[in-house]
Amino acid sequence: MTAAPVFLNALGMVCALGQGQQAVADALFASDAPRGVMQTDAFTPGRVLMLGAVPGALAELQDLPMPLRSRNNALLRMAYAQIRTPCAAAIACFGAQRVAVIVGTSTSGIGEAEQALPQHLHSGAWPPQFHYAQQEIGAPSRFLAAESGAGGPAWTLSTACSSSAKALVSAARLLRAGIVDAVIAGGADSLCAFTNNGFSALESVAGTRCNPFSRNRCGITIGEGAALFLMTREPGPVRLAGWGESADAHHMSAPDPQAHGAIAAITQAISRAGITPADIGYVNLHGTATPLNDAMESHAVMATLGGGVPVSSTKPMTGHALGAAGAIEAGLCWLTLARNPQQRLPPHWWDGEADPALPALAFIDPGQSANQPLRYALSQSFAFGGSNAALVLGAG
Repeated sequence: MTAAPVFLNALGMVCALGQGQQAVADALFASDAPRGVMQTDAFTPGRVLMLGAVPGALAELQDLPMPLRSRNNALLRMAYAQIRTPCAAAIACFGAQRVAVIVGTSTSGIGEAEQALPQHLHSGAWPPQFHYAQQEIGAPSRFLAAESGAGGPAWTLSTACSSSAKALVSAARLLRAGIVDAVIAGGADSLCAFTNNGFSALESVAGTRCNPFSRNRCGITIGEGAALFLMTREPGPVRLAGWGESADAHHMSAPDPQAHGAIAAITQAISRAGITPADIGYVNLHGTATPLNDAMESHAVMATLGGGVPVSSTKPMTGHALGAAGAIEAGLCWLTLARNPQQRLPPHWWDGEADPALPALAFIDPGQSANQPLRYALSQSFAFGGSNAALVLGAG
Protein backbone atom coordinates (compact mmCIF):
# COMPACT_ATOMS: atom_id res chain seq x y z
CA MET A 1 0.00 0.00 0.00
CA THR A 2 1.35 3.42 -0.94
CA ALA A 3 1.98 5.65 2.07
CA ALA A 4 -0.27 8.68 2.33
CA PRO A 5 1.38 11.91 1.17
CA VAL A 6 2.20 14.50 3.81
CA PHE A 7 1.66 18.18 3.05
CA LEU A 8 3.12 21.37 4.48
CA ASN A 9 -0.15 23.28 4.33
CA ALA A 10 0.79 26.56 5.98
CA LEU A 11 4.02 28.33 6.93
CA GLY A 12 4.79 30.96 9.55
CA MET A 13 8.31 32.21 9.99
CA VAL A 14 10.47 34.93 11.46
CA CYS A 15 14.21 35.27 11.00
CA ALA A 16 16.87 37.85 10.19
CA LEU A 17 15.23 38.32 6.77
CA GLY A 18 11.99 39.53 8.34
CA GLN A 19 8.63 38.37 9.63
CA GLY A 20 6.05 36.62 7.46
CA GLN A 21 6.13 35.02 4.05
CA GLN A 22 6.11 38.19 1.96
CA ALA A 23 8.83 39.99 3.88
CA VAL A 24 11.08 36.93 3.97
CA ALA A 25 10.55 36.15 0.26
CA ASP A 26 11.28 39.73 -0.78
CA ALA A 27 14.55 39.72 1.15
CA LEU A 28 15.47 36.18 0.14
CA PHE A 29 15.26 36.81 -3.59
CA ALA A 30 16.71 40.34 -3.57
CA SER A 31 19.57 40.51 -6.06
CA ASP A 32 21.22 43.86 -5.34
CA ALA A 33 22.82 43.00 -1.98
CA PRO A 34 22.50 40.36 0.74
CA ARG A 35 19.89 41.10 3.38
CA GLY A 36 19.56 39.83 6.93
CA VAL A 37 22.56 39.69 9.20
CA MET A 38 23.83 42.80 10.98
CA GLN A 39 26.71 43.97 13.14
CA THR A 40 25.81 44.09 16.82
CA ASP A 41 27.22 43.52 20.29
CA ALA A 42 23.77 43.09 21.84
CA PHE A 43 24.51 39.48 22.73
CA THR A 44 28.28 39.79 23.19
CA PRO A 45 28.82 43.11 25.01
CA GLY A 46 32.08 44.73 23.96
CA ARG A 47 32.54 42.38 21.02
CA VAL A 48 30.82 43.30 17.75
CA LEU A 49 29.80 40.35 15.59
CA MET A 50 27.76 39.80 12.47
CA LEU A 51 24.63 38.06 13.74
CA GLY A 52 21.34 36.99 12.20
CA ALA A 53 19.19 38.77 14.78
CA VAL A 54 15.45 39.10 14.25
CA PRO A 55 14.79 42.79 13.58
CA GLY A 56 12.34 44.83 15.63
CA ALA A 57 10.43 44.10 18.81
CA LEU A 58 9.53 40.54 19.70
CA ALA A 59 6.13 39.28 20.81
CA GLU A 60 5.06 40.08 24.36
CA LEU A 61 4.72 37.16 26.78
CA GLN A 62 3.41 38.87 29.93
CA ASP A 63 0.18 36.86 29.77
CA LEU A 64 2.10 33.61 30.22
CA PRO A 65 3.33 31.92 33.40
CA MET A 66 7.00 32.62 34.06
CA PRO A 67 8.24 29.14 32.99
CA LEU A 68 7.01 29.84 29.45
CA ARG A 69 8.53 33.31 29.09
CA SER A 70 11.64 33.18 26.93
CA ARG A 71 13.06 34.74 23.79
CA ASN A 72 12.60 31.36 22.11
CA ASN A 73 8.89 31.33 22.88
CA ALA A 74 8.50 34.94 21.78
CA LEU A 75 9.86 33.90 18.39
CA LEU A 76 7.51 30.92 18.32
CA ARG A 77 4.55 33.17 19.16
CA MET A 78 5.44 35.42 16.21
CA ALA A 79 5.64 32.47 13.82
CA TYR A 80 2.50 30.81 15.17
CA ALA A 81 0.46 34.02 14.84
CA GLN A 82 0.91 33.73 11.07
CA ILE A 83 -0.71 30.27 10.93
CA ARG A 84 -3.12 30.58 13.84
CA THR A 85 -6.21 30.55 11.63
CA PRO A 86 -5.48 27.32 9.71
CA CYS A 87 -4.27 25.63 12.91
CA ALA A 88 -7.48 26.58 14.71
CA ALA A 89 -9.46 25.24 11.76
CA ALA A 90 -7.56 21.94 11.96
CA ILE A 91 -8.31 21.64 15.69
CA ALA A 92 -11.98 22.39 15.03
CA CYS A 93 -12.09 19.82 12.23
CA PHE A 94 -10.13 16.94 13.77
CA GLY A 95 -10.42 17.64 17.50
CA ALA A 96 -7.66 18.88 19.79
CA GLN A 97 -6.47 15.37 20.69
CA ARG A 98 -5.77 14.66 17.01
CA VAL A 99 -3.39 17.61 16.61
CA ALA A 100 0.23 17.20 17.75
CA VAL A 101 3.07 19.63 18.40
CA ILE A 102 6.72 18.86 17.60
CA VAL A 103 9.42 21.51 17.94
CA GLY A 104 13.18 21.43 17.43
CA THR A 105 15.53 23.64 19.44
CA SER A 106 19.02 23.74 20.90
CA THR A 107 18.97 26.84 23.10
CA SER A 108 15.44 26.73 24.52
CA GLY A 109 15.54 29.30 27.34
CA ILE A 110 19.24 29.22 28.18
CA GLY A 111 19.46 32.93 27.39
CA GLU A 112 17.18 33.72 30.31
CA ALA A 113 19.40 31.68 32.61
CA GLU A 114 22.56 33.48 31.55
CA GLN A 115 20.89 36.85 32.19
CA ALA A 116 19.79 35.74 35.65
CA LEU A 117 23.05 34.13 36.76
CA PRO A 118 25.01 37.34 37.58
CA GLN A 119 22.37 38.39 40.14
CA HIS A 120 22.42 34.93 41.68
CA LEU A 121 26.19 35.03 41.92
CA HIS A 122 26.03 38.48 43.49
CA SER A 123 23.18 38.05 45.96
CA GLY A 124 22.51 34.33 46.15
CA ALA A 125 18.94 34.86 44.92
CA TRP A 126 17.48 34.41 41.47
CA PRO A 127 15.71 37.45 39.96
CA PRO A 128 11.90 37.34 39.91
CA GLN A 129 11.81 37.26 36.10
CA PHE A 130 13.65 33.92 36.01
CA HIS A 131 12.28 30.43 36.49
CA TYR A 132 14.39 27.30 36.13
CA ALA A 133 11.83 25.71 33.79
CA GLN A 134 12.40 28.43 31.19
CA GLN A 135 15.54 26.64 30.06
CA GLU A 136 14.09 23.14 29.88
CA ILE A 137 14.23 21.61 26.41
CA GLY A 138 10.52 20.77 26.64
CA ALA A 139 9.49 24.40 27.18
CA PRO A 140 8.95 25.31 23.48
CA SER A 141 6.56 22.43 22.81
CA ARG A 142 4.71 23.07 26.07
CA PHE A 143 4.33 26.70 25.09
CA LEU A 144 3.10 25.92 21.59
CA ALA A 145 0.59 23.35 22.83
CA ALA A 146 -0.79 25.93 25.26
CA GLU A 147 -0.77 28.70 22.65
CA SER A 148 -2.60 26.63 20.03
CA GLY A 149 -4.85 24.45 22.17
CA ALA A 150 -3.51 21.31 20.50
CA GLY A 151 -4.08 18.35 22.80
CA GLY A 152 -2.24 15.56 21.02
CA PRO A 153 1.32 14.36 21.55
CA ALA A 154 3.76 17.23 22.16
CA TRP A 155 7.53 16.99 22.39
CA THR A 156 10.77 18.80 21.65
CA LEU A 157 13.74 17.44 19.73
CA SER A 158 17.27 18.63 20.38
CA THR A 159 19.87 17.15 18.03
CA ALA A 160 21.85 20.34 17.46
CA CYS A 161 21.59 21.73 13.93
CA SER A 162 19.34 18.93 12.63
CA SER A 163 16.73 19.40 15.38
CA SER A 164 13.91 21.07 13.49
CA ALA A 165 14.47 19.12 10.27
CA LYS A 166 13.97 16.01 12.38
CA ALA A 167 10.86 17.60 13.92
CA LEU A 168 9.30 17.69 10.44
CA VAL A 169 10.28 14.06 9.87
CA SER A 170 8.74 13.04 13.20
CA ALA A 171 5.56 14.87 12.26
CA ALA A 172 5.39 13.04 8.95
CA ARG A 173 5.74 9.71 10.73
CA LEU A 174 2.90 10.53 13.12
CA LEU A 175 0.66 11.46 10.20
CA ARG A 176 1.53 8.41 8.12
CA ALA A 177 0.94 6.15 11.10
CA GLY A 178 -2.54 7.65 11.55
CA ILE A 179 -1.80 8.60 15.16
CA VAL A 180 -2.86 12.20 14.51
CA ASP A 181 -4.47 14.15 11.68
CA ALA A 182 -2.45 17.36 11.95
CA VAL A 183 0.87 18.47 13.42
CA ILE A 184 2.18 21.93 14.22
CA ALA A 185 5.87 21.32 13.57
CA GLY A 186 9.04 23.34 13.18
CA GLY A 187 11.70 24.91 15.34
CA ALA A 188 13.00 27.93 17.19
CA ASP A 189 16.33 29.08 18.52
CA SER A 190 17.36 32.42 19.97
CA LEU A 191 20.59 34.35 20.13
CA CYS A 192 22.45 34.44 23.42
CA ALA A 193 25.99 34.76 24.72
CA PHE A 194 26.17 31.03 25.42
CA THR A 195 26.13 29.95 21.78
CA ASN A 196 28.35 32.78 20.58
CA ASN A 197 30.93 32.07 23.26
CA GLY A 198 30.73 28.34 22.70
CA PHE A 199 31.35 28.52 18.98
CA SER A 200 34.02 31.16 19.57
CA ALA A 201 35.80 28.69 21.87
CA LEU A 202 35.81 26.28 18.93
CA GLU A 203 37.33 29.05 16.78
CA SER A 204 34.33 28.67 14.47
CA VAL A 205 32.80 32.18 14.46
CA ALA A 206 33.53 34.52 11.57
CA GLY A 207 34.08 38.17 12.34
CA THR A 208 32.22 39.18 9.19
CA ARG A 209 29.31 37.80 7.15
CA CYS A 210 29.97 34.09 6.67
CA ASN A 211 31.49 33.07 3.33
CA PRO A 212 30.40 29.48 2.58
CA PHE A 213 32.48 27.31 0.25
CA SER A 214 35.00 30.09 -0.41
CA ARG A 215 38.68 29.41 -0.17
CA ASN A 216 38.59 32.27 2.37
CA ARG A 217 35.84 30.85 4.58
CA CYS A 218 36.62 31.12 8.28
CA GLY A 219 33.52 30.20 10.28
CA ILE A 220 29.84 30.69 10.94
CA THR A 221 27.54 33.62 11.42
CA ILE A 222 25.11 32.71 14.21
CA GLY A 223 21.43 33.57 13.81
CA GLU A 224 18.04 33.05 15.35
CA GLY A 225 14.43 32.63 14.33
CA ALA A 226 11.44 30.34 14.20
CA ALA A 227 9.55 28.53 11.47
CA LEU A 228 6.35 26.54 11.95
CA PHE A 229 4.31 24.45 9.54
CA LEU A 230 0.82 23.07 9.76
CA MET A 231 1.28 19.54 8.42
CA THR A 232 -1.59 17.27 7.41
CA ARG A 233 -2.54 14.61 4.89
CA GLU A 234 -4.83 17.14 3.21
CA PRO A 235 -3.54 18.52 -0.13
CA GLY A 236 -1.55 21.72 0.18
CA PRO A 237 0.92 23.87 -1.74
CA VAL A 238 4.03 21.84 -0.82
CA ARG A 239 4.60 18.19 0.06
CA LEU A 240 7.22 16.72 2.33
CA ALA A 241 7.95 14.22 -0.40
CA GLY A 242 10.87 12.44 1.20
CA TRP A 243 13.37 12.46 4.01
CA GLY A 244 16.51 10.71 5.12
CA GLU A 245 18.31 10.48 8.44
CA SER A 246 21.62 9.03 9.53
CA ALA A 247 24.06 9.16 12.43
CA ASP A 248 27.69 8.75 11.49
CA ALA A 249 29.01 9.50 15.02
CA HIS A 250 32.42 10.30 13.54
CA HIS A 251 33.32 13.03 16.05
CA MET A 252 31.64 15.22 18.65
CA SER A 253 31.87 18.35 16.50
CA ALA A 254 33.63 17.49 13.23
CA PRO A 255 31.83 15.80 10.30
CA ASP A 256 32.98 12.59 8.69
CA PRO A 257 35.34 13.82 5.93
CA GLN A 258 34.21 10.94 3.71
CA ALA A 259 30.59 12.16 4.08
CA HIS A 260 29.20 8.64 4.51
CA GLY A 261 26.36 9.75 6.78
CA ALA A 262 25.46 12.79 4.70
CA ILE A 263 25.40 10.71 1.52
CA ALA A 264 23.17 8.14 3.21
CA ALA A 265 20.67 10.79 4.37
CA ILE A 266 20.49 12.44 0.93
CA THR A 267 20.13 9.10 -0.84
CA GLN A 268 17.35 7.99 1.51
CA ALA A 269 15.44 11.24 1.04
CA ILE A 270 15.52 11.04 -2.75
CA SER A 271 14.60 7.35 -2.72
CA ARG A 272 11.71 7.88 -0.28
CA ALA A 273 10.39 10.67 -2.52
CA GLY A 274 10.30 8.21 -5.43
CA ILE A 275 12.34 10.48 -7.68
CA THR A 276 15.80 10.56 -9.22
CA PRO A 277 18.63 12.98 -8.45
CA ALA A 278 17.94 14.69 -11.77
CA ASP A 279 14.50 15.74 -10.47
CA ILE A 280 16.01 17.99 -7.78
CA GLY A 281 15.88 21.57 -9.05
CA TYR A 282 17.41 23.34 -6.05
CA VAL A 283 19.52 22.38 -3.03
CA ASN A 284 19.59 24.45 0.14
CA LEU A 285 23.00 23.57 1.50
CA HIS A 286 23.79 23.33 5.19
CA GLY A 287 26.67 25.60 4.18
CA THR A 288 28.00 26.78 7.53
CA ALA A 289 31.23 28.25 6.07
CA THR A 290 33.43 26.21 8.39
CA PRO A 291 36.36 24.51 6.62
CA LEU A 292 35.39 20.96 7.55
CA ASN A 293 31.60 21.14 7.03
CA ASP A 294 31.81 22.75 3.61
CA ALA A 295 34.43 20.26 2.47
CA MET A 296 32.32 17.32 3.62
CA GLU A 297 29.10 18.70 2.15
CA SER A 298 30.56 19.50 -1.25
CA HIS A 299 31.71 15.90 -1.55
CA ALA A 300 28.30 14.61 -0.47
CA VAL A 301 26.48 16.74 -3.07
CA MET A 302 28.84 15.74 -5.84
CA ALA A 303 28.52 12.06 -4.95
CA THR A 304 24.72 12.07 -4.84
CA LEU A 305 23.59 14.80 -7.25
CA GLY A 306 26.58 15.74 -9.37
CA GLY A 307 27.83 19.24 -10.01
CA GLY A 308 25.03 20.58 -12.19
CA VAL A 309 22.17 21.13 -9.74
CA PRO A 310 21.74 24.77 -8.58
CA VAL A 311 22.83 25.10 -4.95
CA SER A 312 23.12 27.83 -2.33
CA SER A 313 23.70 28.37 1.35
CA THR A 314 21.26 30.92 2.76
CA LYS A 315 23.16 31.32 6.03
CA PRO A 316 24.91 34.53 4.87
CA MET A 317 21.39 36.05 5.04
CA THR A 318 19.79 34.29 8.02
CA GLY A 319 22.83 33.31 10.02
CA HIS A 320 23.07 29.78 11.34
CA ALA A 321 19.95 29.43 13.46
CA LEU A 322 21.22 26.18 15.00
CA GLY A 323 18.24 24.09 16.16
CA ALA A 324 15.87 26.22 14.08
CA ALA A 325 17.98 26.09 10.92
CA GLY A 326 16.34 22.98 9.45
CA ALA A 327 12.81 24.40 9.70
CA ILE A 328 13.80 27.90 8.57
CA GLU A 329 15.62 26.55 5.53
CA ALA A 330 12.75 24.19 4.74
CA GLY A 331 10.61 27.34 4.93
CA LEU A 332 12.86 29.05 2.39
CA CYS A 333 12.45 26.03 0.11
CA TRP A 334 8.67 26.22 0.68
CA LEU A 335 8.71 29.86 -0.47
CA THR A 336 10.83 28.92 -3.48
CA LEU A 337 8.29 26.29 -4.54
CA ALA A 338 5.01 27.94 -3.51
CA ARG A 339 5.39 31.74 -3.62
CA ASN A 340 7.66 32.19 -6.57
CA PRO A 341 5.97 32.65 -9.98
CA GLN A 342 9.21 34.02 -11.46
CA GLN A 343 10.99 30.75 -10.52
CA ARG A 344 13.73 32.69 -8.75
CA LEU A 345 16.40 30.78 -6.86
CA PRO A 346 17.84 31.76 -3.46
CA PRO A 347 21.25 33.30 -4.20
CA HIS A 348 24.55 32.14 -2.81
CA TRP A 349 26.19 35.24 -1.37
CA TRP A 350 29.97 34.85 -1.11
CA ASP A 351 33.20 36.40 -2.39
CA GLY A 352 33.18 34.16 -5.48
CA GLU A 353 36.60 32.69 -4.74
CA ALA A 354 36.04 28.95 -5.05
CA ASP A 355 38.15 26.57 -3.00
CA PRO A 356 40.17 24.55 -5.54
CA ALA A 357 40.36 21.67 -3.06
CA LEU A 358 36.57 21.15 -3.23
CA PRO A 359 34.40 19.71 -6.01
CA ALA A 360 32.96 22.49 -8.18
CA LEU A 361 29.27 23.04 -7.43
CA ALA A 362 26.74 25.18 -9.33
CA PHE A 363 26.39 28.08 -6.89
CA ILE A 364 23.43 30.34 -7.65
CA ASP A 365 24.15 33.93 -8.69
CA PRO A 366 21.98 36.80 -7.42
CA GLY A 367 18.96 37.23 -9.68
CA GLN A 368 19.28 33.75 -11.18
CA SER A 369 16.09 31.84 -12.02
CA ALA A 370 15.46 28.17 -12.67
CA ASN A 371 15.71 27.18 -16.32
CA GLN A 372 12.79 24.78 -15.96
CA PRO A 373 9.75 24.55 -13.65
CA LEU A 374 10.79 23.86 -10.07
CA ARG A 375 9.26 20.62 -8.85
CA TYR A 376 11.56 19.47 -6.03
CA ALA A 377 13.94 21.14 -3.60
CA LEU A 378 16.34 19.44 -1.21
CA SER A 379 17.24 20.89 2.19
CA GLN A 380 20.23 19.50 4.09
CA SER A 381 21.09 19.67 7.80
CA PHE A 382 24.26 18.19 9.25
CA ALA A 383 24.74 18.49 13.00
CA PHE A 384 27.29 17.94 15.74
CA GLY A 385 27.76 14.31 16.61
CA GLY A 386 27.02 13.24 13.03
CA SER A 387 23.24 13.73 13.24
CA ASN A 388 22.24 14.16 9.59
CA ALA A 389 18.87 14.97 8.01
CA ALA A 390 17.81 15.66 4.43
CA LEU A 391 14.34 16.79 3.33
CA VAL A 392 12.87 16.67 -0.17
CA LEU A 393 10.08 19.18 -0.64
CA GLY A 394 7.85 18.87 -3.69
CA ALA A 395 5.48 21.34 -5.29
CA GLY A 396 1.97 20.31 -4.28
